[in-house]
Amino acid sequence: MTQEEQHAQSPAGTGPAPSDRYARGMAALAQVTGTEHPAVLDPVAEIAPDLARFTIEFGYGDVWSRPGLTPRQRQIATVAALAALGNAAPQLRFHIGGALNVGCTRREIVETFIHATVYAGFPAALNALSAAREVFAARPAGEGADDDDLSRPGPADGDRYQRGLEALRAVDGPEGVHVVRSLDDIAPDLGRYLVEYVFGDIYARPGLDLATRELASVAMCTALGTAGPQLRVHLRAFLNVGGTREEIVELMTQMAGYAGFPAALNGVAAAREILAEHDRA
Repeated sequence: MTQEEQHAQSPAGTGPAPSDRYARGMAALAQVTGTEHPAVLDPVAEIAPDLARFTIEFGYGDVWSRPGLTPRQRQIATVAALAALGNAAPQLRFHIGGALNVGCTRREIVETFIHATVYAGFPAALNALSAAREVFAARPAGEGADDDDLSRPGPADGDRYQRGLEALRAVDGPEGVHVVRSLDDIAPDLGRYLVEYVFGDIYARPGLDLATRELASVAMCTALGTAGPQLRVHLRAFLNVGGTREEIVELMTQMAGYAGFPAALNGVAAAREILAEHDRA
């Protein structure tokens, strides 16, 4: 394809002639949209053509196309971050559809939003589930579905505290138990709820493996930008359950596009500390 042909395909044909970054970005965007010729940015191009081009070249050509995370991981992290932020409903709906297009199941998406109750609260999770309902309803029956009934409940009540302690130790090791114990002198019930609800109810649910749960947790804590200590806890946990240094760095790079560069830079600073600690250990 000549530069003139590429230029003709760019939004409104403005700015520098598109490079390989543009073509690479369009290919990645097509994977997310599930269409051969994505037109999702055409309305943006009508008023801000350069922003449409930056979105394709940087967001998809530079970042989304990088190795280090699978398309499924990128989309789970993105919907988790957007759900936590709670201020980008159209983009959340778009990326829920994108998650289905790259192979995520409806159950995985729903579980990600149930998981979000822990890090962003119930209103954010409920709003995200409303967005998911709209996206699911607009798609052909069974598309993105798996063998699991979305209404299937999690673990039976049983001994929620003991189940939670076991999950807490598996994910966070001694550090997690220390956090719970640190609440004994001021908010012991909060510590108990942390064990019973966060780990006994949520982490013990089927639908997402532990590595994916921690990927989503790190994405949400990074995007929120108000949970530095908890971000460090979950960076450790992500490594504990099989996550890698490369995946962490890629996740922070991905967050630059969805939560902004300051949030991504703060996340990298936290990651540097935890990775250095991990290397010493």
